[in-house]
Amino acid sequence: MSETIELTPAETRVWQAFPRGESVDFRAEDEDPALDITHGAERTLRATVLRALLLKAPREEGEIAALRITGARITGVLDLKYASIDAAIRLSHCRFDSVPDLYGAHLRQLDLRNSVLPGLTAGTLRVDGVLRMTDCRMSGLVRLAGAQISGALFMERAEFTAADGSEPVLLLNQAEIGDDLSAPELRAYGQVRLTGASVAGRIIIQDAEFDNPGGIALDAQNLTVQGHIRARCLRARGRIELRGAHIPGRLDLFHARLSNPGGTALRASSCVIGELWISHGDRIKGTLNLRRSHIEILTLEPDMIPERVLLSNLRYTVLTPHEPAERRLPMLERDGGPYEPHSYEQLMAAYRHVGDDDAARLVQLAKLRRRRATLVWYGRLWGYVQDATVGYGFRPLRAAVWLLSVMAVGSIAFGLHHPRPVKAGEAPDFNPVFYTLDLLLPVIDFGQESAFAPRGWYQWLSYVLIITGWILATTIVTGVTRTVSRQ
Repeated sequence: MSETIELTPAETRVWQAFPRGESVDFRAEDEDPALDITHGAERTLRATVLRALLLKAPREEGEIAALRITGARITGVLDLKYASIDAAIRLSHCRFDSVPDLYGAHLRQLDLRNSVLPGLTAGTLRVDGVLRMTDCRMSGLVRLAGAQISGALFMERAEFTAADGSEPVLLLNQAEIGDDLSAPELRAYGQVRLTGASVAGRIIIQDAEFDNPGGIALDAQNLTVQGHIRARCLRARGRIELRGAHIPGRLDLFHARLSNPGGTALRASSCVIGELWISHGDRIKGTLNLRRSHIEILTLEPDMIPERVLLSNLRYTVLTPHEPAERRLPMLERDGGPYEPHSYEQLMAAYRHVGDDDAARLVQLAKLRRRRATLVWYGRLWGYVQDATVGYGFRPLRAAVWLLSVMAVGSIAFGLHHPRPVKAGEAPDFNPVFYTLDLLLPVIDFGQESAFAPRGWYQWLSYVLIITGWILATTIVTGVTRTVSRQ
């Protein structure tokens, strides 16, 4: 290399340090890495020199070669596409003028911490160790689609923005990560894609910010995570898309702030999730979609539930925190779609799972009332009668109150005006209470109704009592039958 291209003093330092894996630090002793420092010729490296170094530089016997550079400016395109490099690469606190091209490369390890790049092209990249982009600032699209990273991917406090304001800013779709994806306090101003990605460890995006108002902020459809997703204090403007994700561990959204007004804020439909925690945060702004998902433990605080929530065919075993049925029922009425009995059945099962039968009965009653609205007019009318009289069988004391009230009215009325006997001299002594009971109870005969015949409006009163008795008897039998069948 030195015979064909004249090396600068800075490049000579790097060339000499590489065979022994020594670090070359171009920073001043008191330099603040957070500031934009002007990079002069004494700390500028050409990308073509680095490429030749990695691909052609001789190795020293007994030494482990590595490219370790700190605080340099790298000009030109670092083109390593399809290259296979067994030396570790660390380019920390560096500033890249052009987008590095690592498409299809096979690297041992790549460390870009604290560096500033206009983007990164690294689709189908293979890394045998870890890929570290901690504290990086990316001002263009980062392509890692299909990447295979045997170790962990570190993106703590990294910032991703698009040069022209368009989306996306980070592509990790179909990527395979053999350990954790650690990105707490990440900032993404545009869409992040994780569709079809596989993470063998955890995803840590605590305190992260995904900002793509009106669009998809995080697209993680069909994501597979073997561990947990820790997303506490997450802030998202735009949709979080998790449709079809498989997360056997925990999806932790404690203190999260999700906002996508007029659209879907969180879509976790058709998912398999061990535990979903939506709690202790601001109320979700936008639709919450959990349709067709299977969740073992669902932690869902009523105060976080938005105006519209989609729960069709959602299955869960445990629902926490334990809340009165009156606090849970409104979420079943915010679907906006047709009547879905499954949602009520699932909530009843959750209450029965913890032994709260009273709450389960309230949910069943609410289910019957909502179903009533879907019936034809005579079905709705009969439903109103059952509801008013015995609460669809869940209010047996109400039937007793109705029965005693009507019996009191009839007893007083017929006590003040005895009906005439059907056959004079053969009728038993008139008893207004048992006469009223004879009219009310269709299966009991005290011999009073057949022996006396009222006239005028008393006759109409007797008809009312007979009809009321039949209604009460039918609704009570219906309620008892429903109770027995539930048990």
